[in-house]
Amino acid sequence: MNRTAAVELIRGLVAVPSLSRHEAQAAAWLVAQMRANGYERAFVDEAGNAVGELGDPSAPRTIVLLGHIDTVPGNIPVRIEPSPEGDLLFGRGSVDAKGPLASFVCGAAGFGAANARAANLRVVVVGAVEEEAATSKGARFIAARFNGTTEPIPTACIIGEPSHWNRVTLGYKGRLLLDLAADQPMAHTAGPDASVAAVVVDLWNWVTAHAAAHNQGKDKAFEQLSPSLRRFITSTNAEMHDLVDAQFAWRLPVGFDAEALMAGLRAWPGANVRDGHTQFDFRFKGEERAWRGDRNNPLVRSFLAGVRTEDPSAQLGFVLKTGTSDMNVVAPAWQCPIVAYGPGDSALDHTPNEHLPLDEYWKAVNVIGHTLAAYAATD
Repeated sequence: MNRTAAVELIRGLVAVPSLSRHEAQAAAWLVAQMRANGYERAFVDEAGNAVGELGDPSAPRTIVLLGHIDTVPGNIPVRIEPSPEGDLLFGRGSVDAKGPLASFVCGAAGFGAANARAANLRVVVVGAVEEEAATSKGARFIAARFNGTTEPIPTACIIGEPSHWNRVTLGYKGRLLLDLAADQPMAHTAGPDASVAAVVVDLWNWVTAHAAAHNQGKDKAFEQLSPSLRRFITSTNAEMHDLVDAQFAWRLPVGFDAEALMAGLRAWPGANVRDGHTQFDFRFKGEERAWRGDRNNPLVRSFLAGVRTEDPSAQLGFVLKTGTSDMNVVAPAWQCPIVAYGPGDSALDHTPNEHLPLDEYWKAVNVIGHTLAAYAATD
């Protein structure tokens, strides 16, 4: 695939809206592009993912390139603008993460079905749904498909997330969300009892103190427990009860005991609130285990070769990220070599100024093709 065709594919994909849970039109469009660019099998699966495959389905090795096709809300007019650094593609999802997904689609098409068959390798490219919705519906479906029973567990996986064209991400922190409802009868502000808002603030202070204790001696953000207060709404209902609706969130380090944290939170009211005065409802969700991969495996060595083939003066960089991705879903299930890769600056994720340098995108397309060729040549 040449550069003009690759640019048209990413521009076209960004132009099709695909808000989480509304990805059907974009998935169908991408499947059509896969078919037109030499994929032997291309379809929308039962979860709504766009899937394209190259090579023999019974090949002994399978590499899955798992991007996501959904985006967060935000209408950014799709356009290509010149800049001193080259043309820039603006549009929601251009960086997070249709740019990485399109580089997978184009790079794998350039590698081609014939090369996949000659190497006895199956290449599976997925545009997954609902990554941004924190449900990861698409990734969970793919993890269950390649479960070692229905189909063999992949021998390698590349997650589509922006890291710049010459870097790979080795790990992501985990996540835990808590939707908290607190309720107590109305009381005069001059009375002796703390307001329901003050009680929840006390709980939040416990959360931050707990994190500070855990983080003692841990200087790197990737190793720290990081809580955040995402929502705090007070109200009074018709039954004359004061209410708090809050959401706490944590970014979890590798090996963190989330069950112990949840147990501590559930036990907190009994030790800190007058019996029966304030009622709490704890609803935990979105738990994902942190993951950190290693550098010493055939996939990473293939990326080293891929980057150097594209630019002999370039060095492959390694990063760890404090957010989450579909790596958190599939890596614990598959336990195979895994990295995240894709063009673009992740600092632009979800922003009103989201844009992708097309020179960098084209380099990433080539790196994927070179990396697949290098991986195909490994034992």
